[in-house]
Amino acid sequence: MVNKSLLERTLAENVTWNKARINFLTKFLVAVIQVKTINLAQVSSVMCGRAKQASHYKRIQRFLRFFQLPFAELARFVIKLMGLRPPFVITIDRTDWYLGETPLNVLLLDIAYRGIGFPLLWTILEKKGCSDTNERINLIEEYLRLFGRQSIEFICADREFIGVDWLAFLCRERIRFRLRLKENLLVENSRHTKRVAARNLFRTQQASVAVLLSGSCQVLGQRLFVMVLRRSDGEYVIVVSTQETTLLLADYARRWGVETLFGCLKTRGFCLEAAHVTDAERLRKLMALLAFCWAYLSGQ
Repeated sequence: MVNKSLLERTLAENVTWNKARINFLTKFLVAVIQVKTINLAQVSSVMCGRAKQASHYKRIQRFLRFFQLPFAELARFVIKLMGLRPPFVITIDRTDWYLGETPLNVLLLDIAYRGIGFPLLWTILEKKGCSDTNERINLIEEYLRLFGRQSIEFICADREFIGVDWLAFLCRERIRFRLRLKENLLVENSRHTKRVAARNLFRTQQASVAVLLSGSCQVLGQRLFVMVLRRSDGEYVIVVSTQETTLLLADYARRWGVETLFGCLKTRGFCLEAAHVTDAERLRKLMALLAFCWAYLSGQ
């Protein structure tokens, strides 16, 4: 059960919006949690107040179309609301779906905490497929402007988030990371006279036993430390970092919180796909209005 008065009071104390905007947002968030979907027709049907459903629906549309959301202010609010304390474990990942033939693609940065990712910043990619280096760098730079490098413990990212310029940026900015490599990526260490596929460094290792390679490797132009786990199905989980630590794989495992987040935002939670919003800026606003953090606190 969501406490509407508490929610409205909390918003009023933390965002610099007028009373009407806060009142609308409170009603919207409560309705989203109640119907468990972001489908605007269903949300508008249960919004409290004397106005008819059609009026609520039009008000939601006007909000998404005209109101300039202060995303930086909302990011700070999420950290305060959840009681998070730096340094943070940051995850960067991507999720997508289709509305008919239109690809909807979200690149998202979150804070991993207690097995869940709490969304902080995101951008809508108006294309299908992977993000590029500039899109990732822009998202990280936006975070750095708001919270600074010292607030990051390390960044986690999956195999999609790898590349020469991306690694160079992270190393240049002295941002610690735990990144997973594709097992066929060519790397070089002191035991080999030429580059070899990363998995070949560990072929003799026992399955299901994590191994930290002695010394650093040359990976896409950077000297990095490498740790691996060869799973029982033969797949390799290979993680790299600028830091030599036996906790590399355990640290990397914390990125799983973003998968939990995506499940909560999509079919196992608020059904983001049901919004039927394709405009990039409106979808970005709608992401901000999802009641995930407040629903989490209510559940706690």
